[in-house]
Amino acid sequence: MIEQLRGLLSSLEIQPITIVDVGLTALLIYGAFSLIRGTRAVRLVIGVMVLYGVYVAAQFFGLQLLSQVLQAGAFVGLVGVVVVFQPELRRALERIGRVGSLGWLLNPTPGGAIERVAADLARAAAALAAQRHGALIIVERETGLGDTAESGVMLHADLSPELLTTLFMPRSALHDGAVIVRGDRIVAAGVILDLAELPPHSERLGTRHRAAASITEQTDALAIVVSEETGAIALAERGRFVRQLDEERLRVALAALLRPGGARAREALNLPTSRRGVHPARPQLRRRGTPRATAASPAPPASGTPAASGAERR
Repeated sequence: MIEQLRGLLSSLEIQPITIVDVGLTALLIYGAFSLIRGTRAVRLVIGVMVLYGVYVAAQFFGLQLLSQVLQAGAFVGLVGVVVVFQPELRRALERIGRVGSLGWLLNPTPGGAIERVAADLARAAAALAAQRHGALIIVERETGLGDTAESGVMLHADLSPELLTTLFMPRSALHDGAVIVRGDRIVAAGVILDLAELPPHSERLGTRHRAAASITEQTDALAIVVSEETGAIALAERGRFVRQLDEERLRVALAALLRPGGARAREALNLPTSRRGVHPARPQLRRRGTPRATAASPAPPASGTPAASGAERR
């Protein structure tokens, strides 16, 4: 069978190395487009392709002046591309530089410590959700977040659920920012994060959810978001959200994701994930003691309590 395949390729004058070359090139192009998908960089790429098409047409019809102008602009455009595509280029280099499944060789973490950290984070998130206190907790993995942490207040404190709930108290000075956790230590609080760009016609996201989407897309960090409006808990990983988590499911997901080579939250929880802007239907929140809605008699909303909306403003 292999000899017949080689004979067919030789008859078509196609060498096996050519197929490998084409496959790797296609993979590279696919990876480049996957990095800019859903961002405004897509329109910039289309603009560059249009200009290149104009240049080819000018060369074909012999328009020398237009060709020279486009050639001169190409040198300036190379510098402009680096500036415009800086977030995408940084994201690509970070992905290439990650050691992936070999990270446990460089920074081994005991399994007991991972379970303890996951339990403490889940307990703190559940307590904050019960009190409707908004929170954003960033859990560092292999990509260092030292430069990001410097935008907040450096703490270097031991991780505990009590300290996390205190930091996100509404009247505390650091409740508006994010908390960065490294291992079993709280590195910084009140950290200011960049906000993700929302594609057109996407679901509205609050500030915390946009910040979580941005930091998890640019790095391999995890983000725990507690909505101040609905009290819902969400876990973000690589720009994807798993929503409506309770303490136990959040603990299981964190433990799986923090282990070297661990599965993503989708496999850990067996739940549908959602890309920002494309979210699955979520169950309606209800007060404790309120009967579930049925097809025959839908449950009326609780008086004085705003219905849970798809757009969580915080």
